[in-house]
Amino acid sequence: MTQADILSILREFLWGAALMAAPILITALIVGLIIGLLQALTSIQEMTLTFVPKLAVMLLVFFVSAGYMSRIVLTLFDTHVLPVIAAH
Repeated sequence: MTQADILSILREFLWGAALMAAPILITALIVGLIIGLLQALTSIQEMTLTFVPKLAVMLLVFFVSAGYMSRIVLTLFDTHVLPVIAAH
């Protein structure tokens, strides 16, 4: 296994990690923007008002997208890790 092969596998795994994190991060961004706008409109500056809804929605999105995330991990494992193990 050459350095190019290792870097290629690393790039694929980093891209997979970005794809797995995207639903949660995008949801946190959207909920944070909505809560921030509501706080600016109502002049309520309570810190837990931003934290609790964002955490709840992120947990919900995690449980909904867990199958998608596991499919990415299994695909990466099947296409990149198992062939390397089988070659040696």
